[in-house]
Amino acid sequence: MEIRVRRLVFLSFSLLLVLHLADVAALAGEREIAIIPRPVSLVQQDGEFVIDSKTAICTDAASVEMGHLLAMMLFPPTDMMLPVTVTAENRSNAICLRLDTALEALGEEGYRLDASGERVVIRAAHCSGIRHGMQTLRQLLPEEIFRKAKAADVKWVIPAVEIEDFPRFQWRGAMLDVSRHFMPKEFILKFVDLLALHKMNRLQLHLTDDQGWRIEIKRYPRLTEKGAWRKETVKGHLSKKPLEFDGKPHGGFYTQDDIREIVAYAERLGVVIVPEIEMPGHAQAAIAAYPELGNLEERLPVRTFWGVNPNIFNVEEETILFLQGVLEEVLELFPSRFIHIGGDEARKDQWKASARVQQRIKELGLHDEHEMQSWFIRRMDAFLNEHGRRLVGWDEILEGGLAPNATVMSWRGDKGGIAAAKAGHDVVMAPTHSTYFDYYQSRDKGEPLAIGGFIPLEKVFLYEPIPGELTPEEAKHILGIQGQIWTEYISLPRQAEYMGFPRLTALAERGWAPGGDRDIGAFLGRLRTHLKRLDALDVNYRPLDSWTVVGGWKSGEVSEEYGTVSFAVKDAFGERGTYEVRFQYTDGAHRLDIRWVELELNGKIVSRDEHDGTTGGRDLENTYLLKVEAPVTGAAVVLRASVRSDGGADSNGEVRIRRKKVSF
Repeated sequence: MEIRVRRLVFLSFSLLLVLHLADVAALAGEREIAIIPRPVSLVQQDGEFVIDSKTAICTDAASVEMGHLLAMMLFPPTDMMLPVTVTAENRSNAICLRLDTALEALGEEGYRLDASGERVVIRAAHCSGIRHGMQTLRQLLPEEIFRKAKAADVKWVIPAVEIEDFPRFQWRGAMLDVSRHFMPKEFILKFVDLLALHKMNRLQLHLTDDQGWRIEIKRYPRLTEKGAWRKETVKGHLSKKPLEFDGKPHGGFYTQDDIREIVAYAERLGVVIVPEIEMPGHAQAAIAAYPELGNLEERLPVRTFWGVNPNIFNVEEETILFLQGVLEEVLELFPSRFIHIGGDEARKDQWKASARVQQRIKELGLHDEHEMQSWFIRRMDAFLNEHGRRLVGWDEILEGGLAPNATVMSWRGDKGGIAAAKAGHDVVMAPTHSTYFDYYQSRDKGEPLAIGGFIPLEKVFLYEPIPGELTPEEAKHILGIQGQIWTEYISLPRQAEYMGFPRLTALAERGWAPGGDRDIGAFLGRLRTHLKRLDALDVNYRPLDSWTVVGGWKSGEVSEEYGTVSFAVKDAFGERGTYEVRFQYTDGAHRLDIRWVELELNGKIVSRDEHDGTTGGRDLENTYLLKVEAPVTGAAVVLRASVRSDGGADSNGEVRIRRKKVSF
């Protein structure tokens, strides 16, 4: 009898333990639903759907192509080529794709995904929504689904969920500069895959610049015969004098067949390739190939170093027609509604010095060189409009008057975007302060050489693309957001991946998720899971820092006199040890000076580090050490510092904390 009772007690305990572990597993399962960008609505249900050898993909007639695309996505890691069947009914043990006009309210790219133990159904009003739903489906599966070959011992489980989703902005893009350093076609295709995974829908290819012309134009073969190759490349920053060069020829270009392949591949995944053909500045590679396009008698080489260049196209009618001839072939290759013509950093020195250009200014009744550039851009705008396309250019195209149908890409901060939107023009926000991914990602030593600046992951995530100065009606002109990867200091695809990711992941979230979402902690939690997917895709992303952002200061919150600022940092300190506290300037006109930092627990100062530090254009002693002798769980924790801004109150930055690693 006693033995039976013991057995019953043991069995009861075992059952309770199993139920407890099941609850823990269920909770863990909820935490593992880490979709990036975050869906508008996600509700987890009981149960799961398992893909097995009997699973099919069922579609309606309009989405059958999407069904075959999904089958190809799932095949390599599962080693199961799921059959695609066209049927009016939602089958059991199936992934079903449906076009549904009842979901028109979700917009061009919205979708619904419903997963149960019996089936998964993705519905949308348009095929672009189906595509996005398929990318969400992949993220619901184990990360091994992103492998390129069969993954062993994986159960292909999709948790039961109800998702309704649509993007905040219609333009969610990335710009890749392939002129300064040529990137092979295979990398472009991989980059398209990554954009599609993150529900980004534009890839702007910066195809021409002073350092190389990268697209075949059959009418003008010397553009690639001569303009696609430079004899060497500058080493290090331009500030290092005298300049040093590597002595190695560099170049390359995409044939028109290459472009057709890239465009078709991207179109299938829902990514539009936007070509950028620079004018009137950044023109030296073209002028090297066809000297008559320039303003000087001397022959120019393809440029071998970076920086703003005085060599600019002349304004003769023959030059306008030459560039329109280039655009004619570009339009044949790229179906994109938007065509980017650059328009940035066009120095007017040669125009000012040219008697012929000054004569043209008078002939055309223009006021100055800025209006001359505006006339130049207006010619291209009219040409593109005649061909059913729209011109987009960097915000310098505002100078001298904006072409009637032009769209502005605001890169010199937000001001250009604000001015354009208030004038009724569409805008893509692409400011240097938050979206330039050739800037450093951290102040830590060992980061690869970058052009300068500092844009950490958190800053990208927290950027708001709609300026507060705009009215609701004006804000409708903000088409979206774009991240830039300029490649002066990025010579290889792996470097481009490192500089782009995970910052492009944060930008994708900002472009898609609802505007009020600013929970950086929740995002980082999902990102840690998402990075496993990037591992499976062999993306050379930058690992996450161990820093925790606990607060910061904004313009106007600090003064030129030293004052005390406080931060509630309950969750930043845990176990005993030494913690690093770093004050990190992000932007603004004035640096921040720090005099001391102290830690208060339950009203008592327990640690203090006092020394002069500064963070701004350069960082000096801006990290402080605080010792915690006992765990602080449940304590009221306050971090204080004595700080001042130098020369004014326009200073912005973050306060970061991490536990110092033990040295051996």
